[in-house]
Amino acid sequence: MTLTPDWLVQPPALRAEVLIKEEAGSKTLQLQNGLVRRVFRLSPDAATVRLDHLLTGEAFLRSVGPEALVTIDGKELAVGGLTGQPNQAFLKPEWLPQLKTSPEALHFTSFSVGKPTPRFAAATAPSGVSLDLRFSASRLAVTVHYELYDGLPVFAKWLTITNTGSQTVRLTTFTSERLAFVEPESVVDKIERWEQPNFSVSTDYSFGGMGQSNSNKTVHFVPDPAYQTQVNYERQTPCLLEVRPPYGPDIDLAPGASTDSFRTFLLLHDSTERERKGLALRKMYRSLAPWVLDNPLLLHVTTTNPETVKTAIDQCAEVGFEMVILSFGSGLNMEDTSPQNIAKFKALADYAHSKKIRLGGYSLLASRRISDEHDVKNPNGAIFGNSPCLGSKWGVEYFEKLKKFLSETGFDILEHDGSYPGDICSATNHPGHKGLADSQWAQFMQIRDFYHWCRSKNIYLNVPDFYFLNGSNKTGMGYRETNWSLPRAEQVLHARQNLFDGTWEKTPSMGWMFVPLVQYQGGGAAATIEPLREHLPDYERHLQNNLGYGAQACYRGPRLYDSPETKALVATWVSWFKTHREILESDVLHLRRPDGQDWDGVLHVNPSLKTKGMAVLFNPTDQPLTRELRLPLYYAGLTKSAKLKIGAGKASTIRLERDYSVTITVTIPASGMQWVTVE
Repeated sequence: MTLTPDWLVQPPALRAEVLIKEEAGSKTLQLQNGLVRRVFRLSPDAATVRLDHLLTGEAFLRSVGPEALVTIDGKELAVGGLTGQPNQAFLKPEWLPQLKTSPEALHFTSFSVGKPTPRFAAATAPSGVSLDLRFSASRLAVTVHYELYDGLPVFAKWLTITNTGSQTVRLTTFTSERLAFVEPESVVDKIERWEQPNFSVSTDYSFGGMGQSNSNKTVHFVPDPAYQTQVNYERQTPCLLEVRPPYGPDIDLAPGASTDSFRTFLLLHDSTERERKGLALRKMYRSLAPWVLDNPLLLHVTTTNPETVKTAIDQCAEVGFEMVILSFGSGLNMEDTSPQNIAKFKALADYAHSKKIRLGGYSLLASRRISDEHDVKNPNGAIFGNSPCLGSKWGVEYFEKLKKFLSETGFDILEHDGSYPGDICSATNHPGHKGLADSQWAQFMQIRDFYHWCRSKNIYLNVPDFYFLNGSNKTGMGYRETNWSLPRAEQVLHARQNLFDGTWEKTPSMGWMFVPLVQYQGGGAAATIEPLREHLPDYERHLQNNLGYGAQACYRGPRLYDSPETKALVATWVSWFKTHREILESDVLHLRRPDGQDWDGVLHVNPSLKTKGMAVLFNPTDQPLTRELRLPLYYAGLTKSAKLKIGAGKASTIRLERDYSVTITVTIPASGMQWVTVE
């Protein structure tokens, strides 16, 4: 366990601050919040000289370098930094007064302290402190922005680059973070996979993946050629963090013009345990992108027939569902902005709103062909096989059409499939970009600005990609589409595996699941739940899976129920979920992964609630299972005793063991679910 009080259990008393001190003959700035600290030396130039976790005492920095790098008209320039460190393996305080400036660098001029600012108009900034370091040279000024938040071991960083000269310059590229970190392992010989440092790096320039890692195109761990004393014989230890765009931005800055880089978020971990690292990452996303907590129960309707849609809306209102999405294959076309089409869907949105139901629909962006003129000309081949260029005339008009449709219909949701995956484009006749070098940056900014606009209109964004820091609410929890064509019993087990695996780095509300009420891609009658009244046990298991994990699924079909019995089943589990909603949508601890052989389950925890924990346990077998289970209650904030209740039974008080756990005996019904609440 970590030191108490634990920031993952209760908010720390210390707030983020900037301390100004004199150390080793120089003014220093200490950006700290009681959890982490970053120290900057200001002379003879500004540079980071310490990066520490204050709870563990771990020092992450082994060498000093520039605060950033910018490439102007093809020439790379350092932003601040100090040179002359005699050994790159460690940075001794007595060396600092002897370090020198780089002659061609932009040099430190001033600093200012303030408060964090929203990343875009519809966002809110967490409480904390900001620090701006300003650097300049003959024709360029760079402000390096830092933010540190109260109660989070997370540093934010980004650049503002300004042309202070009299002629236009081209910003070819930049490196907004460059840290020579302490290598987590030393290996003499070649190795296939290196251990990575005990921090997580995220940016709001992420695309092309549903996960934290595979969407992170800007974070690079590379060898440090200056580190001559490293153990690796070929000096290939990846112990230098560089955060930079894969391409570009390759943009022109006229005299007096400025541009911002993307933002980087550096989360320093205090443990190597997978669960604790996941809890930290999930807390960061809840704090930086609070819209991810919006977690409505939703029905994917497979038609746009007004009467069928209205019936579906009525059913949602009857049983407690909260959102209707006109699904892929329903016939919805948001690119049709004709008065007739807008009038049709405005009437449906108005009807849904009269029933207090949110209504929206599906639009496909990438992974389709438009034409030779408008498709990306990716020399590596389009990522999805085919894709329009967002900077083409078609791409520019597409976003304007969606804005018009969403605004005039009053739609509340956009399910944006095939979101921009990062394709580059060599076309030179597209109005949204000049050529290959700026094409990725320009296309990303196009979709980023559109998602910011959606957030400003409170439009819910289902996006199968990692656009959370730019306004999206959900991505896929993690599933293979063809699995929804498997027999129903196999789907149920796969689904729980997807939920268990998907919640290591995502909160329950950040990932969607799927329930094929009607046939999805294949599998026929054995794979689908319709007719619903004939497959109530299968329907119930899907409801238990998703609601028990606090996640929502795309229940895809024309209706939620087809008989009084089906309606009662759905209403029962929706009511159960809403009774326990706060704790079910709270953090997840992973107890046992589903394998079809024995019980599996998770434990939801939230020390700020009256119900501080809720274990949800599943039995995949056809016989009841009675098991003695250990529930770890440390992250529930309990220290001495807990009041436990199995299902709807009678509560009993149990003393916690020294490791903050309790051991209980639970019977889980055959092919069923059991839950245990903790107060």
